[in-house]
Amino acid sequence: MRPLKHGYTNHTVGDGAVVEKTYEGPDAERRLRREHALLTRLQGRLPVPPVRGSTAATLTLGFMSGAPGQELLDSGRPEAVLASCGELLRRIHETPPDVLPAAALETDKVLVHGDFGPNNVLVDPDTFEVTAVVDWEFAHLGDPVEDLAWCEWIVRTHHPGRGHALGHFFGAYGGEVPPWPVRRTAMLTRCEAMRQFCDRWEPGGPGVRLWQARAAATADWRE
Repeated sequence: MRPLKHGYTNHTVGDGAVVEKTYEGPDAERRLRREHALLTRLQGRLPVPPVRGSTAATLTLGFMSGAPGQELLDSGRPEAVLASCGELLRRIHETPPDVLPAAALETDKVLVHGDFGPNNVLVDPDTFEVTAVVDWEFAHLGDPVEDLAWCEWIVRTHHPGRGHALGHFFGAYGGEVPPWPVRRTAMLTRCEAMRQFCDRWEPGGPGVRLWQARAAATADWRE
């Protein structure tokens, strides 16, 4: 087993056959149970890793082929990567919400990934088809703008030179793009949620300060 790149919240290792994800931080067991249930229920509906086993702290998943989306985003084909992300996100939001355990019957809500972006997709480097969507631990019922805005935030924050390709993401998703004030509000709401998450993990620690700085930067953005 070797550590996998691009893991941030949890400890993730793999050997080319399976991936072991050990959950860390607040609500680790609850996040594991949520992801386990969703991955089991999404099999055959969306490209997600198969569950091979679990303990109280670790989820073992089958290995999925493909290159990390953020790497392909920076390799010269951001339009293709983000278009594939948009198409896949539409499929996620069209998934019946009862895949969530004990989901409330809220007709105006959709299945929200909760951390959607090129950082959490694997992409075929030849066809640019999404081969897997990973990290479902923050999934919930919510408003589509949460995922739409967060994918935009990921690109604008971590891939600022690729922001021009976001039109391909929104175009592939289809429908009317939420106006900028609504998207920025969703971004700030997520930044605050992450600040609170870090504060519960390490009160006043570097993670808290990082998300405070990110929120301040986001508040100054213009469309």
